[in-house]
Amino acid sequence: MNLLFNLTTTQVELIGYIGSFLTSITFLPQVYQSVGDLSIWMIVIVITSTLIWLVYGFGITGGGPVIVANSVVLVLSLLLLYFKLTFKK
Repeated sequence: MNLLFNLTTTQVELIGYIGSFLTSITFLPQVYQSVGDLSIWMIVIVITSTLIWLVYGFGITGGGPVIVANSVVLVLSLLLLYFKLTFKK
């Protein structure tokens, strides 16, 4: 991509952080749903995928945006899992 658009490393990283922010806030509507409406499997899959993305983010150079986005989503997912298990109907 960098070759296509001739972006600097700083510009690419900024785009990554913007993408991270947008990825993180797209998950917020789940927080406001009724606990009964949440799928336990969706939550488990999201937690698993964010853990994999975090390993990847720590393993690459310039993985800051990946780490930031997936850390936020992981915290929100763990909260959803806690609420789902604690406040079952």
